[in-house]
Amino acid sequence: MKIGIVGLGLIGGSLAKSVSLRSGHEVYGFDVNEETMQKALMSGAIVGELGENELKDTDILLVAVRPQAAIDYVKSHAAQIAKKAIVVDICGVKRRVCRELSAIAREYGFAYIGGHPMAGTENNGFDNASASLFADASMILTPDEHTGIEMLVTLKEFFLEIGFKNLTFSTPEEHDKIIAYTSQLAHITSSAYVKDPFAQEHMGFSAGSFKDMTRVAKLDENMWTELFLENTDNLIVVLERLIADLQPYLEALKARDAETLRALLKEGREIKAAADARRYTKTEPKAKKETPRCEP
Repeated sequence: MKIGIVGLGLIGGSLAKSVSLRSGHEVYGFDVNEETMQKALMSGAIVGELGENELKDTDILLVAVRPQAAIDYVKSHAAQIAKKAIVVDICGVKRRVCRELSAIAREYGFAYIGGHPMAGTENNGFDNASASLFADASMILTPDEHTGIEMLVTLKEFFLEIGFKNLTFSTPEEHDKIIAYTSQLAHITSSAYVKDPFAQEHMGFSAGSFKDMTRVAKLDENMWTELFLENTDNLIVVLERLIADLQPYLEALKARDAETLRALLKEGREIKAAADARRYTKTEPKAKKETPRCEP
């Protein structure tokens, strides 16, 4: 197959490297940064630039840029995208992107589905891209009533071939609600945590806990601001809940209340243990009418 990738940063670059290394597919890429394009070509991650001629013959088009840029790219290139193509956006939020790209796809006659790979690092850019980034990771897809089973089979084979462990199916609404907690809240918490003066004075005193808490504070503020503002309703809920959950710890410490503090810590440990014991496995949609919807 001919694979097109828009955006060759950490995620897009890793997709390009993984496809090129693990499969026999031809990969064409596009990035607004000319230096990134040259690096991608020289490293063999792509065989050429994703231009108009390549778009007209692309089987799978992966759009790995920020939400607004993804919408703008597909909208401005819709007439050139092959009718046989499956377009997958790789954005970190899904509702507005899914709504707008689904409408464009129906208008121009190509297939579309929202996607989000559950993988990443605190480092950005093509230089940090890796063919092994998606090893054992889950790929989230948001099928709707227009999604055919053949399309899902093609994508399953493709994503498993390039290293993903499994596919997870979701609605855009469910995705954004959960990702507010599992990803976005973690980035906000880490960003706030490193603002303490001790963050600059920890030499010799830091171990795994500090590294875990501070790793994602090394973020791209432009990208994460856009992601946060696309998901404010869900993010506000989980952030307010975290602030409320922290308050009893502070009050117990101020009161030197060992019994309450012990109970709070025990409760957290038990909730974590219960979460670790549960394993959710989502089955694949059986037919068009039974797939989760992504309303336009």
